[in-house]
Amino acid sequence: MVQRVAIIGAGSSGLASIKCCLDEGLEPTCFEQSHDIGGLWRFTEAERISVYRSVITNTSKEMMCFSDFPFPEDFPNYMKHSRLLEYFRMYAEHFSLLRYIRFKTTVHSVKKRPDFSTTGQWDVVTETDGTVESAIFDAVMVCSGHYAKPHLPLDSFPGIENRFRGQYLHSWEYKDSANFQGKRVLVLGVGNSGGDIAVEISRVAAQVFLSTRSGTWVISRISDHGFPLDMMHTTRFYNCLENFLPSALMRLLRMKKFNTWFDHANYGLIPQKSPNLSLIVNDELPSCILCGAVVVKPNVKEFTESSAVFEDETIEENIDVVVFATGYTFSFPFLEESVRNICRRKYALYKYIFPPTLEKPTLVVLGLIQLSGSIMAGTELQARWATRVFKGLNQLPTASRLMAEVAKKQQHLIKQGLSNKENKIILSYIGYMDEIASCVGVKPNILLLFLKDPKLALEVFFGPCTPCQYRLAGPGKWVGARNTILTQWHRTLKPLRTRVIDDSSNHSSVFHLLTILGLPALLCAGLFICKYSPQLWFPGVRLGAIPICKMGFMKGGL
Repeated sequence: MVQRVAIIGAGSSGLASIKCCLDEGLEPTCFEQSHDIGGLWRFTEAERISVYRSVITNTSKEMMCFSDFPFPEDFPNYMKHSRLLEYFRMYAEHFSLLRYIRFKTTVHSVKKRPDFSTTGQWDVVTETDGTVESAIFDAVMVCSGHYAKPHLPLDSFPGIENRFRGQYLHSWEYKDSANFQGKRVLVLGVGNSGGDIAVEISRVAAQVFLSTRSGTWVISRISDHGFPLDMMHTTRFYNCLENFLPSALMRLLRMKKFNTWFDHANYGLIPQKSPNLSLIVNDELPSCILCGAVVVKPNVKEFTESSAVFEDETIEENIDVVVFATGYTFSFPFLEESVRNICRRKYALYKYIFPPTLEKPTLVVLGLIQLSGSIMAGTELQARWATRVFKGLNQLPTASRLMAEVAKKQQHLIKQGLSNKENKIILSYIGYMDEIASCVGVKPNILLLFLKDPKLALEVFFGPCTPCQYRLAGPGKWVGARNTILTQWHRTLKPLRTRVIDDSSNHSSVFHLLTILGLPALLCAGLFICKYSPQLWFPGVRLGAIPICKMGFMKGGL
């Protein structure tokens, strides 16, 4: 019987893991290398990976909250890192989590004990203030995330090391734009970080060039009528439509929607080599390109002493700084080699959590997922399932079935030509959350909700698929979940309405509009789904493999 659990990392997934352990009566000990909680989201000038000073969340507060602890109503919908860290502190204080964290403690090794095949126990060696300790734990939760090691592909850019006389750095070293005043800067990579950094530097630099190998779709945080984009589009209703409409039609509709804001081809951003994988959130990049502050360029062919030569043979002279916004790789140097080799690829893990070859399922890796919605919500649900498996309340399939499912998923990637691009694949938020929720026993039963609580059912089906939906029933049921869902639009509008306006025609909630316009669509969709998709209505039915999105985000996503 698992009792003592070691948790590595006190970021968002580490905090959720402590809470989940306590919920199941386990004894957690969390090891955090730094002096405080927050992980990546705790900004620091020190030499460690963290967000940059100006970063804003890409997911709105209702979609990224812990499932039984909503954000305060006066918090902005998208927030700076400091507000998110404040929320983490509130969560830790509310559930008394800090007492279980050992700060300034480095985990040196996690190894199976000699009797692991029967006990499932681990030897964990840590160091605190120069003192090395070893302890035995019944289970281990790795919560160090996938932003552990910067990816700096210098070999892919001839001349950057031995010829280029300017400065180059990785985006993890970037804190603010203060050192880029009046300089000509080249940003390599057009992911979320690359787009943000290019925009921010362009305010002070002489010129910013943004180099992209394959292009990207750019979307705004703001949807129609000013509501958060993820709240309007990450719904079960849209998920049903995308499941049943032909994929080619959905692809055309998405492209049309993306180009409604601006024509990506005219701006040099339309994806070409990998049109199915790239999507970023940036409210300002199109404006910066339109104003000439940012110039989009193709991939760099080589560097000279002061210039960048691009694959279209154009040359930009007098480059002062090159910023590599080329992402990160995950690394678990503290795991013993046999386990570390399994965890090198996240698709080698059963449902992206459990190493399938372990004799006992007493080690999990949380957060190695990229979802079309909140990763925070995904890792919390992962932790809920993992702790129940530790406790013996949920059972995993046999080892042979685990490995067969992992092998099937890898073969699927190979057939789609994505086996070497797994770090860029984004999973369906609703698809993945529902699959893990089915394992835990907390997936909402939509049909039953319509029979028992039609008002709540309408909000659950047509409204945003928030984490609180997975607290309505089953293990870990929270009595406040219903009210939290029904008041989510109030909390969305609260921080916006800071100036009183007398407008009696203005609706206070989207719910009324959904009720009027959505009911006919609901009846039609319900008849169709009941006929063709019993899994939606009966959560107990075993789900198939999680579908992989063909447009850079998954079904149920944006």
